[in-house]
Amino acid sequence: MSEPSEDFDPESREEREVAAEAAGDRSDFLSLMGHAYRGELGRTSSWRTRIDRTTNWAVVVTASLLTWTFSSASRPHYVLLIGLVMLSVFLGIETRRYRTFDVWRSRVRLLEENVFANALDPEGVEQSNWRALLSEDLREPTIKMPAVEAVSRRLRRVYAPLVSVLVAAWVVRLTVFTAAGNGVVATASVGPIPGALVLALVGGFYVVVIALTVRRAPRRAKGEIQAAEDAEEWK
Repeated sequence: MSEPSEDFDPESREEREVAAEAAGDRSDFLSLMGHAYRGELGRTSSWRTRIDRTTNWAVVVTASLLTWTFSSASRPHYVLLIGLVMLSVFLGIETRRYRTFDVWRSRVRLLEENVFANALDPEGVEQSNWRALLSEDLREPTIKMPAVEAVSRRLRRVYAPLVSVLVAAWVVRLTVFTAAGNGVVATASVGPIPGALVLALVGGFYVVVIALTVRRAPRRAKGEIQAAEDAEEWK
């Protein structure tokens, strides 16, 4: 590596704005876009892996709790309720990761849609101001997906079936394995918490899960596979 000249000043305007020269040179600009695409794709893959890890833990925890709970008739039923709490925690973590993943996904789609697709078949770009949009997002990255939408999508794809399995197993545990003479309400009690309250809380929790799962508001982000047909905003 050559040593910089003595008159080199990294704080001078010419040196600070060196990357701006690529904006007027097509070959330099396209080369820069290729590197940018690989970088954003790497980030997307990294966050996708983080999401998969959370999902794997949720599946493992669910399977382990079911196996342990039904291995003996003396196992307490509230262990399955602890499983619901743990799934809620995993869902919260995965929602945050999913929203962050969407930041990099949106950049990858913007480049694919306006650079690579047009290079393969030059019919015109989809977003005439895509360079300004990408520049703004690089300067000030923002979360583009609402939290309720992220929760709904993760429930629909992973967590609603896991929650349903635990709730169904809990109901079976209360009914099939209930000792003679004990009602379901009495069996559902957890320590000083009465069974009626426990049943109400679990029922309310499951209703909220189902409501969020069946929520079918389409993605308003242009470029998303499941986006609304009239989506015009890049996000």
